[in-house]
Amino acid sequence: MWKRIAALVRKEFLALLKDKKSRLVLIVPPFLQLLVFGYAATYDLKNVPYAVYNEDRGAASRQLLAGFSGSPNFSLKATVDHDGQIAPLIEGKKVLLVLHIGPQFSRDLALGNTASLQAVVDGRDSNTAMILLNYVRQIVFSFNRQQMVAQGRASLPARLVTRAWFNPNLESRWFIVPGIVGLLTLVVTLLVTALSVAREREQGTFDQLLVTPLTPFEILMGKTLPGFCIGSLEATLVTLVAVFWFKVPLLGSLLTLYVGILLFLLSAIGVGLMISSLAVTQQQGLLGAFLFLVPAIILSGFSTPIANMPPLVQQITLLNPMRYFLVILRGVFLEGTPFALLIPQFWPLAVIGIANMLAAAWLFRHRMY
Repeated sequence: MWKRIAALVRKEFLALLKDKKSRLVLIVPPFLQLLVFGYAATYDLKNVPYAVYNEDRGAASRQLLAGFSGSPNFSLKATVDHDGQIAPLIEGKKVLLVLHIGPQFSRDLALGNTASLQAVVDGRDSNTAMILLNYVRQIVFSFNRQQMVAQGRASLPARLVTRAWFNPNLESRWFIVPGIVGLLTLVVTLLVTALSVAREREQGTFDQLLVTPLTPFEILMGKTLPGFCIGSLEATLVTLVAVFWFKVPLLGSLLTLYVGILLFLLSAIGVGLMISSLAVTQQQGLLGAFLFLVPAIILSGFSTPIANMPPLVQQITLLNPMRYFLVILRGVFLEGTPFALLIPQFWPLAVIGIANMLAAAWLFRHRMY
């Protein structure tokens, strides 16, 4: 019995290794995904852009700020002169952190009192905000230790006060759930369209379509519209669950949200139809969808910030429709961003969607017969 099993195992390995396509599936996709995960999936923060609002100008405040300027984790981008400058910096994502030192900071330390340091962080990405605050606490802790040794005091010299904008409690759910709207919409739409033509070919019903009066354009539209309907319903369902079950605030306009959804579906359906046109079997269609999904999600900023990725990888993400859709989702949900301010996300999404659909139409037409 074992000899027969061993012979069968040997046969399977030989069949797998002799098939060029199987060898490529075993080697190329895992290697590419390893590179994507290795470079893009990082939780380390480097060169975090921050601004300083220093009303003190004393020696103690300069010593504290030297800890930030000397750290490789922070990069000073702006100096603030009044409160009104803080909001545009954070809302425009020019900085992730604003350090505010009050006018009595050095005086309070000299008198032996506890002085307050305020850290205003961008809370839209709660995971990044939490990591960032840990870095800030480490620098403040080091400053406190130096002050306690120099002054021989037992109480903490500086007390850190934090404030998170757009997500006051730094709820990770507020950051993750809007992203899941995009993730599930992509998964469902891609699978529906990636398997449509492949399923017809595998079942032998695609040849029947070719002898009907339907033109290639009509067949393509017949495969496209169900994807739009199913994707829209999926996005609507997940949005309702996010708002009414998980209590994630939806501060923006539904019109803005659905414009983003429709443009994103255009891209997702185009990719799905390209995969379906190339696939002969449903198994190949599933594999193609999987090979697109994993890099698309990792390179979208769903779990790790794009700004943390290497410059080359950041340029590659510009081709990823999921990148723009997540900005739209989180902007509409958490910030109430108006339509006009999201145009820089809409037009690349539209260009990618039109290009995908044109490529899918070309492949569909040339792979019909």
